Amino acid sequence: MKKYILLCIAAFTFMGANANAITLYQDDKGQVFTTPADGRVALGEYVNTKSQIKESLPKSQSKITLIKEDSPKFVLGKETHINMKFVSEDASDMWFKAGVRIQGSMESKNTDYKDGRADTTVSDAYLRRVRLEVAAGFGEHSSFVMDMRNDRANYDLSNDERGFNVGDAYVQIKKPFDSSLINFKLYRAKIDISRTETVKSARVIAYDRPYVADYAAQYISSNRRGANVQMYGDWNKKIHYQIAVGAATNPNDVKDATGAKPDVDIDDQSLFFGGKIKLSPFDGWEEKTVTETYMGQGKHFTFGASYWSVPTLKGSTANAAVDLSRSLINAEISGHYYGFTAQAEYFKFDDMVEDYGVSSLNLGTSSGWYVTSEYVFRDFHFIAPFVRYESWDKFEDKDGYDSTSMIAGVNWYLRGNTTKVGAYFQKDSLGVNTGDKDVNILRITSQWFF
Repeated sequence: MKKYILLCIAAFTFMGANANAITLYQDDKGQVFTTPADGRVALGEYVNTKSQIKESLPKSQSKITLIKEDSPKFVLGKETHINMKFVSEDASDMWFKAGVRIQGSMESKNTDYKDGRADTTVSDAYLRRVRLEVAAGFGEHSSFVMDMRNDRANYDLSNDERGFNVGDAYVQIKKPFDSSLINFKLYRAKIDISRTETVKSARVIAYDRPYVADYAAQYISSNRRGANVQMYGDWNKKIHYQIAVGAATNPNDVKDATGAKPDVDIDDQSLFFGGKIKLSPFDGWEEKTVTETYMGQGKHFTFGASYWSVPTLKGSTANAAVDLSRSLINAEISGHYYGFTAQAEYFKFDDMVEDYGVSSLNLGTSSGWYVTSEYVFRDFHFIAPFVRYESWDKFEDKDGYDSTSMIAGVNWYLRGNTTKVGAYFQKDSLGVNTGDKDVNILRITSQWFF
């Protein structure tokens, strides 16, 4: 303590001193002087530089961090980490994080009906996502992550304010056996039914994910994060896996092939179960972070597959008995090489219901796929054009249930994912049994996130 007091005295002395170095002396009463005399002992010479004084002063364990130091320099500065982190002074393995995410969209949507209905044009502005995110570290291995969200506020002509609800809410137990092979998440955490659905929405290329992926997000577990227990890990970033079991989705949240939501009374439903495995086979191309936006940095290549099932789902509608055994197969491949990024996924849904409104349900299969690509011009202010194409046959056993969607646009990463704006054109074509229409959308987007 006495040494720290002396260092502080030295620091204040330098504020009024012009010398480049100063020697401090102490007498037998503990008083400090800047000149020698009988009975005074030299404590040492101190150099008059701010950096050396700063390094000599006591450092607290407490710190607050936000900036991602290895980020490239964007127009508005370096990208931030996910949330601001506050580390405890008296327990460095305990911490608290807090952050926000807001995405705004402004669009014009023109619908061209093929069955004789009058065409429509709707212009709208809404908040695509509004979220408050918090996390807390309980020690070396455990932490808690949660967010409160109000997505699509003021969406469409209804201008519905909606309301806040819980998104993620899970306890994470990392490396309890000091191995990256075994980790756990408990409660409301995403199951990996799709790569693009697992990527944090602040890091997707287009804010609205492919239709077929959004459908998969409800097919097994509600919003792919119904209460569950999961184990996951990786081996040297070469092999990644996840296995999980938990609450199956409510069938009333899953539309039939015609696009209508059912009214089902459930009297027998099992838990879901399943898992995913991914491989990064090439040295130097391992996947370290699951994202779609790489900002022109590094490279990776990975491919994988998953299987998820709800073995039992029984009940009834007003017209028919319901007896389903749902399963979902997903396959993915992705890679990036500095500025160029590409990824693709395939989905297959078993026990797809054609139409809940009939007296005897017709079950079949549904399949779809998409491919996305982006190129980031690192030397041109991180402007990034992108394209995406999607094809989905909602009921393979009959004609007229097909749909396609094409997107072409550009993102401008003003500060990575922390601040970005974009614009894109989207064209959807729906078959005779899925809407029988073409939809053209021009959308302008923005995001603020840390």
